[in-house]
Amino acid sequence: MTGVRGQVNLLVATTTAVVLAAFLAPLGVVLYTTAEQRAIADATTRAQAAAALVAVGQTPRDDEVALTIFYSDGTTVGVAAERGPAVELASRGEAFAARTTGGVEVLVPVHGLATGTPVVRVFVPDSSLHSGVLRNWLLLAAVGLALVGLSLLLADRLGRRLVGSVTALAATADRLAAGDLTVRAAAAGPPELQRVAAELNRLAARIRELLQAEREEVASLAHRLRTPLTALRLDIDAVRDPQERARLGSDVEALIREVDELIRTARRPVRAGVHPQADLVAVVAERTAFWSALAEESGRPIELRLPPGPALVAVPAPDLAAALDALLGNVFSHTPDGTPAAVSVTVTGDRCVLRVEDGGPGLPATSTRADNNTTGSTGLGLDIARRTAEAAGGTMRLGTSPLGGALVELDMPTTPEPGGRAITPSPP
Repeated sequence: MTGVRGQVNLLVATTTAVVLAAFLAPLGVVLYTTAEQRAIADATTRAQAAAALVAVGQTPRDDEVALTIFYSDGTTVGVAAERGPAVELASRGEAFAARTTGGVEVLVPVHGLATGTPVVRVFVPDSSLHSGVLRNWLLLAAVGLALVGLSLLLADRLGRRLVGSVTALAATADRLAAGDLTVRAAAAGPPELQRVAAELNRLAARIRELLQAEREEVASLAHRLRTPLTALRLDIDAVRDPQERARLGSDVEALIREVDELIRTARRPVRAGVHPQADLVAVVAERTAFWSALAEESGRPIELRLPPGPALVAVPAPDLAAALDALLGNVFSHTPDGTPAAVSVTVTGDRCVLRVEDGGPGLPATSTRADNNTTGSTGLGLDIARRTAEAAGGTMRLGTSPLGGALVELDMPTTPEPGGRAITPSPP
């Protein structure tokens, strides 16, 4: 048996069985011995009654037992039996019971006769010695099984209550881990579990307070950073040199994007949960459709290639959308209008690859971050994409696209669907 409930049942059943065995086994032996002694005592009483009749010259008769009378002249009356050593010993005046083949013989001598000492023999077979013992043993076994069954029933109810309380605590912890900070555990079950529930509720309240404080701190941070950035942007507008003003403005815009990403990163764990999952195909389709309006306006043809089935990855959908938006934003920001682009998703086995490529100037062969290339990018978009791929257990690769420009690949492992259905691979 596995689980707390099964172990409690096993423990109670084993303990009850051991206790019953320690009690019923000696009782069974006592019943066995008592039945034997009762049968011998009954046979002794019958033998003594027969001896009293022989003493007054009468011939006893008892159809219920095997009665034999051995006289001193060697004659016998009653059931035929062998005159063995025990009969000779009893003829000397001693009454006793002796074990013989197939049972017990009770021997009682008859005193006071001038012709000698006859011996009355009553034979008790083994079947009579142990009559009713088997029935009593079966009754004891039935009582023992009933007690074991009752103990198992009580143990199961106790285990169900205990496991139910633990399961409820686990469900509460799961909901807390998933981000539901309003859930609270019910104080039920044994005092120890009630204490655990109370501590879990305190932990949930504390987490909620800390997250609230974090959100307020992030909001304050955003306000404190954006205010001087706005003032700096106004100061830059006063710069007379157009080239210097454009350069400084580009730096400020990059700094603003970094601040926004810092704030989004600080808030992301609150919504991600413990086991995030999103359909890469659906996210790519939705975000590409969003960017298609801007692409049409700037004369940029975007080719979209998606597999027929889903491609689930261990990343929240908002993070996937942010990564793709960052990559497409780089394409639109750092390539001329009319530059073609392509977005594709391929699934092979348990891996899926998101590719974003363009026909722009591309990246240097040694570039690993966009801020090292010649296009003037800040590198923020590629950092977002890289962190997203690594969060899903994958990697990011840079290269040259068949279109002639930059190629960014996010290679990530797929995860099973909730129903357990395998991911449909992309057609070759």
